[in-house]
Amino acid sequence: MTAMDEEYEYSAGRARIPEDTLLYAIFPDFALSESMPAEETESRLKELQVQCLDTISDFAKDYIWQHESFNLQPAITSSCTCTLNSNLRNPNPRDTVPHLHGRLKYGDNVEDEWFVVFILREITKRIPSVSARVWDTDGEFLLIEAAYAIPRWLRPENSWNRVFIWRGEIHILPLSASAGDYHLPVKPSVWDSLQALTSGFLQTRASDAVQNAINSRISGYPDKARVNMHRVRVRVPLSVAQVLKHEPHLISRAVEAFYDRDVDSMKAASRMEKFLGNKEMVDVSVRMSRAMYAQLVQQAFQAPRCYPMTPLSSPNYKEAELGMKISCGFEMMYQQRSHYQSETENAELGLSGSGVAGVQSSALKAARSRDIGWEAFRRSLENRGYFRGLLEGSKDHKKLMDEALDYYRNTTLFSRVSKVMHAPVECIDEILSLPHSSSDFVGLDLPPDDEDLWLYNGEEDLTAAMLERQKEIDSYERDRLKRKQSKNTTGNCSTSRETMNDFNVEDVAKNMQEFVDKMSSYEGAEVPGNGRDGQ
Repeated sequence: MTAMDEEYEYSAGRARIPEDTLLYAIFPDFALSESMPAEETESRLKELQVQCLDTISDFAKDYIWQHESFNLQPAITSSCTCTLNSNLRNPNPRDTVPHLHGRLKYGDNVEDEWFVVFILREITKRIPSVSARVWDTDGEFLLIEAAYAIPRWLRPENSWNRVFIWRGEIHILPLSASAGDYHLPVKPSVWDSLQALTSGFLQTRASDAVQNAINSRISGYPDKARVNMHRVRVRVPLSVAQVLKHEPHLISRAVEAFYDRDVDSMKAASRMEKFLGNKEMVDVSVRMSRAMYAQLVQQAFQAPRCYPMTPLSSPNYKEAELGMKISCGFEMMYQQRSHYQSETENAELGLSGSGVAGVQSSALKAARSRDIGWEAFRRSLENRGYFRGLLEGSKDHKKLMDEALDYYRNTTLFSRVSKVMHAPVECIDEILSLPHSSSDFVGLDLPPDDEDLWLYNGEEDLTAAMLERQKEIDSYERDRLKRKQSKNTTGNCSTSRETMNDFNVEDVAKNMQEFVDKMSSYEGAEVPGNGRDGQ
């Protein structure tokens, strides 16, 4: 398999989705028109993009996302993962359906994922001429959440292009169905599925039980999104306060860098070259997600020697310590991304003919070590046997690695990653170039800290969640017994009908387990040792 094949697998293969990442797509009805000129399609997609973002602005504009904000971009290409069916090597021409799409890394904050589901539901409610799909690392997670209610025939291998959000409700396309001259293929392309969904030829609305399961999970939004925020006072260097004043969402980047720190980032924090300056300290109030707050508070971290810390005996020590961790996170993030850019440029200079192969390889290795795109690309190569089991560090392994790096440097994926990596650096430099002083933060009426009892009293919430899940299991068991009793009292059914309606507990349990077998830390349904009758 060539490196080009591998890039295709990375860009198109569902198995290549990075961990803790959500993908979503919005399909407008006009995209099904095969006669619309490309220029008009692109123009209408951009108009829809603005309309969708404007629709959700009221309840999403102040939300602090764990890693990255909800976003939508126009997509028309045939290789987009949103529109490919299971046949990746020979995609159906009808898979090319113009749409809007986005991706979002939610990390430790699974509430980001469900907030996006709520957002998509609202968009399809308020703009009836669009439908949406959403999936994550583990596939169709909406089906996992509704595991006790989904049809018996539904399996991971046949669920692709079957689950949609349309007009505010969940729709599941049947396995194979016909209505008049219309026929839905067993393996539908996204074009086939959208035609079936929007034409009204087939009954696609999921059962009330499925609707209730999903609506229960997203009930309370958008207010629940605000409850998921935590506000706290912190003492930080002036430069950090200035950045947070203009771009409060960058707190997520800082917390991510602090939480995922390595030896190199620790060295950067020990010097605090960018953000400590003349050591002017100010008090500010910071908003972040509860997950971010927990990541900061529950990590022990020694302040750098150069950092001016409040004495441990001070009543303000907690806000000083939290501010120190945030400040170190900003330093780590800034230096990491700055060095990525410079190392990439040095590596490219080496590739252009410097002849210093060792320096070139070292620079590329340093740059790629902080490149999430390269890590995903490298893993896809390993999974496909590209390195042929060679010992890492051997001559032949290094040769293959250099060839892969060389190829990756010329991919569009590399260009996108480079742009994303450097964007916060440019933003911070621009903000800090503006006039600012400590007097800007003196005399501010800072709001009080939010209570953080939720961080230490989570047992009650866990118990409530377990009881709620137990209710689902009990209800499921009652329905199963009723079906069994009804079956036993019906003695006049033909053998063929008994065969069709027979309820095989073991088979259905296996089907459901396939949806949750990777979900040991996930909030989706845990399936008991039996299944659900067909729908």
